[in-house]
Amino acid sequence: MRALIFDLDGTIFDSETAIFRAWQTVYAEQGATLSLETWLPLIGTNEVQFDPLAHIESLVGHPVDHDRVLERARTLEREYVDATDALPGVRRYLETAREMGLLLAVASSSGREWVEGHLQRLGLREFFSVLRTRDDVERTKPDPALFLQAAEGLGVQPAEALVIEDSLNGIKAAQAAGMRVVAVPNPITRHSDLSGADLVIPSLAEVPLKALLEQLKA
Repeated sequence: MRALIFDLDGTIFDSETAIFRAWQTVYAEQGATLSLETWLPLIGTNEVQFDPLAHIESLVGHPVDHDRVLERARTLEREYVDATDALPGVRRYLETAREMGLLLAVASSSGREWVEGHLQRLGLREFFSVLRTRDDVERTKPDPALFLQAAEGLGVQPAEALVIEDSLNGIKAAQAAGMRVVAVPNPITRHSDLSGADLVIPSLAEVPLKALLEQLKA
């Protein structure tokens, strides 16, 4: 193993729960309910078409003010997401990987501005020599392009890279890229079937990197 490729949202920091909470609040303010079952297929990808405003209207039975509702959602998203920190164990993983001489990349279905901005905010940008985002590919996860481009940028073969993910779409993308993948679910994605991963662990803080690599060898 020569490289680790991290997903960002829900893996390095839990923006996914924050954004879901924001939209749940917006739905509730409009007299509707947003279920986790509806939201889960959207996690980790931009390939699923979903219009939350049209969905709200279908639930409440009348039009809503699109501009006002969308602005409210964006305001809450920023508030909730900017209050998040790196998930437990992430920083230690990155420090250990650097000590071990492993190469590090991020492969995210989010845009580059979002990825760069939050890595900078969390003080983690320096760890990653390669970033690949939706701005670099035609299709995001579960398509393997993001992971394949990340490996190419690092100068490693797919089989030499280990992916750290939280979502079903991310697991599918890593497998399609020919990479091993460890799933670390968050409060949202723990409700998904992540059994397709090579290993599922509850938190990076609970399984140190060296112990994780030993488990994968077994």
